[in-house]
Amino acid sequence: MNMQVITTPGGERMILIPEQDYHALIEAVEEASDLASARRFEARLAAGDEELVPSAVVDRLLAGENPVRVWRLHRGLTLAETARLADLSQAYVSQIETGKRRGTLDALKPIADALGVQIDDLV
Repeated sequence: MNMQVITTPGGERMILIPEQDYHALIEAVEEASDLASARRFEARLAAGDEELVPSAVVDRLLAGENPVRVWRLHRGLTLAETARLADLSQAYVSQIETGKRRGTLDALKPIADALGVQIDDLV
């Protein structure tokens, strides 16, 4: 690497490098940061704190399908099982899934717990 050291009148030392070297350094730092992020994700995945979601589930969510229904089906739960796990009536959970009722946060929290997702995944 070709560089030049300059000392300012205040005594601060500064390094000048060619622009292409600067860009290479920036790219190396970004790659190291990306690698560190990937390793943190892999550790959370191995610990069970993260999961890989199939693209079909993501596609259905992005298409606007009801997230309670999408996650319930992805988890392989029936409506009755989900309602029981959330300690809610099956009719109420069904109304949330069909959009007839919005579902309060007090209702969505136990549903999220039953489905193993964050409440943000349902709203």
